[in-house]
Amino acid sequence: MIHASATWKQQCQFEGKGNGGIPVAMDGDGKTGNSPADLVLIALCGCTAYDVVSILQKKREPLTGLEVSAEAEKAADTPRVYISIKLLYRISGKVARKAAEDAVRLSEEKYCSVSAMLSKTARITYEIQLDSQ
Repeated sequence: MIHASATWKQQCQFEGKGNGGIPVAMDGDGKTGNSPADLVLIALCGCTAYDVVSILQKKREPLTGLEVSAEAEKAADTPRVYISIKLLYRISGKVARKAAEDAVRLSEEKYCSVSAMLSKTARITYEIQLDSQ
C-alpha cells in the first residue's frame, strides 16, 4: 500500500510526505516551496528520467548525464489540469540516437506511471537533444 500525506504548516504552506517519509515543502503560492501542480511535473520528469537511465544502462549505452525538463500549459478554467506538456531530454554521452529514442518511447508507452496518468488530460510530446561529449 502506498501512503502520502500533506500537513498544513501556515498560510498556504504544507509539508508533504510519501512512503519514504522524506518531507517536501509545498506552497500554494509558490513562495517557500513548489506548488502541488509543480510537483506533478517534477514527478513526471523524475519518473521518465529514471526509466530512460535504467533502459540505457541495460543497453550498455555510454550515458554520462541526463536532464529532463518540462514546459506545460494548463486549462483556462478550473480545475486547471495540464492540457499540454512538452518534455525535453538532454542526454550526455556517446549514446546512439536510436537507443535514446527507444528508451524515451518505452518510458512514455510502457513504464512511466506518471506519464500514463497525465496523458488522460494532457497531450505529451517530447524532444531529444544528444550531447556526445
